[in-house]
Amino acid sequence: MADIVLKTENLTKHYGGVHALEGANFELRKGEHVAIMGDNGAGKSTFVRQITAVEQRTDGKIWFDGKEVNFTGPIAAREAGIETVFQNLALADDLDVPSNLFLGREKVLFNLGPFSILDRKYMRKATEAALVRTAVKIPNLSNTIRHMSGGQRQCVAIARTATFASKLIIMDEPTAALGVQETAQVENIIRTLKDNGEPLILISHNMRQVFDLCDRIVVFRRGRIVANLRKQDTDGNDIVSYITGAKTGEAELAA
Repeated sequence: MADIVLKTENLTKHYGGVHALEGANFELRKGEHVAIMGDNGAGKSTFVRQITAVEQRTDGKIWFDGKEVNFTGPIAAREAGIETVFQNLALADDLDVPSNLFLGREKVLFNLGPFSILDRKYMRKATEAALVRTAVKIPNLSNTIRHMSGGQRQCVAIARTATFASKLIIMDEPTAALGVQETAQVENIIRTLKDNGEPLILISHNMRQVFDLCDRIVVFRRGRIVANLRKQDTDGNDIVSYITGAKTGEAELAA
């Protein structure tokens, strides 16, 4: 397991009588970008919520960075090195870019509890370095998130994730609500992450995007993984067949 960043075995989540995720076996290797695809309600986001401990799994095991883990919550997962861009972005509209990047992990000059003095100079410099590293372009860091375009908001969320992720980045539909130009900007950031050797899980419905950006495609259907394919061994029609159920069978799963 030396090169495996994340592994799940029989990962399962039930909401009462609803079986949202059943027996998910998944592996992600260092530097690998893997896409997760599937129709709405297929179990993609549920899978991510179990990995990041937003919810507690019903059954199964998770290994991260070579060790079996049982995160108590998303903060524990984040501290272990997992950063996630969720669909709602989780940004504070009335704060500027540095304040959002360091939201929940602010740097202080003097720790006086609720009267602590923030080290704004450090946070701004660190933000500028993070934006350079991820190739994110934000004209004015002092602008509040409320006054930014959808693409700029998405880029801020991704930059925050890339800044603090030491081992794994997860993106849930990062370009779903963006225009063509903004989508291209986000995709360039993902390519930069690939060049930097940072492993990524990308949830997306965009077939072109998945084949452009990812090494492997995992398809979920009705809470189960029904395909695990290297992109050079498949095509869009094949993936759609698995998503719709025209093709089934775990015998066809690839390593």
